[in-house]
Amino acid sequence: MISTLEKEITLRFLKARKKDGFLNVISIFSFIGISLGVAVLIIVMSVMNGFRTELINKIVGFNSHVTVKPYSNSIDEDKINNKLKSISKNIIFSNSGEAIILKNNNTKGIVLRGYKHNDLLNLQVLTNEKLKGDLRLIDENFISIGSELSFSLNLEIGDELTLMSPSGVQTIIGSMPKQKTFIVNSIFNSGLAEFDNNIAFIELNVLEEFFGYDPNERNLEIYLKNPNNIESQKLIVKQIFDDEFVFSWADTNSSLFSALKVERNVMFIILSLIIIVAAFNIISGLTILVKNKTRDIAILKSIGVLNKSIIKIFFLVGVIIGTSATIFGIFLGITFSIYIENFRQFLSSVFNISLFPEEIYFLSKMPSEINPTSIILISVCSIIITILVSIFPAFKASRLDPIKSLKYE
Repeated sequence: MISTLEKEITLRFLKARKKDGFLNVISIFSFIGISLGVAVLIIVMSVMNGFRTELINKIVGFNSHVTVKPYSNSIDEDKINNKLKSISKNIIFSNSGEAIILKNNNTKGIVLRGYKHNDLLNLQVLTNEKLKGDLRLIDENFISIGSELSFSLNLEIGDELTLMSPSGVQTIIGSMPKQKTFIVNSIFNSGLAEFDNNIAFIELNVLEEFFGYDPNERNLEIYLKNPNNIESQKLIVKQIFDDEFVFSWADTNSSLFSALKVERNVMFIILSLIIIVAAFNIISGLTILVKNKTRDIAILKSIGVLNKSIIKIFFLVGVIIGTSATIFGIFLGITFSIYIENFRQFLSSVFNISLFPEEIYFLSKMPSEINPTSIILISVCSIIITILVSIFPAFKASRLDPIKSLKYE
């Protein structure tokens, strides 16, 4: 417990007098340093969380949450039971293959994905506001391509292109690669250049005929109601399709998200050093405070104030500075994270520069996602650092000899 005397002396020491000007400066710099460290950590973590969420949304928009791939036999549709339907919002069949585009003496390898017409109309990447064209016109001669592919091959809506399949056609002169002409009926924009440049969509039956696939080899794509809990729901799908290969979008992109996780952790450690450096100013400030208050400490001890009370007083001074700086840093970081897009637009207009250009990052605005868990972790770490650096000066103050201190006053 903290007594009234300890509280009053602590508050008195926090109010630096004119002769303690240098001490006041150190306290202000300690406060500012910790506040900025906490704020920067929250802002960086929020932006990285926002990037991760945007990236996940774009990847999931292009891929199913869980995919079931048959080994030898076709997927048994009888296994699509009520248990699977209860966790999924959409279940569709698909197939894919690699082909070569021939256009104006240019060649480009792409991945063709085939879906039934009604299923194409439900794909997120083909139903957003950036889609050009009309998917309802799709038939055996139509194809939907990405914006990057249309740019690199100079293709527009209504243009024709030729696809060459690796499956051969027997002619009088031998086996020749199969070719088919398609008309571009739509151009999609997923926001990820790799997808927009390498993937195209056609009708499922056309794809299987073009590559010579057996319809029994179709994949089953499952779109979940709650894709966040992907691992547990993938296990449910595995139990249902125990004879097929089951994988999720997280499995196919595991290296990417592992790299993002490592980068996030490294950034947290590096930026935490700002708080640590600022916290060491508290040691300097408290050490100078102990030096300046030597006479006061001696008087307090001579009137019977215990050493543990002296420890509490100087310990509280450091903790109050650190805690108040942490709280202010949290407020500053959350405010900046919420309005970071407004700050970006303001800086862009003032300095007439393009910060975070959309053509490079493929995001229309600065992403930011505030994670309460991250804020709590940052706050706890900041306060723990403050507590640790306040211990040494507090014990040093308690070890002062009142007789020697008063002797030279």
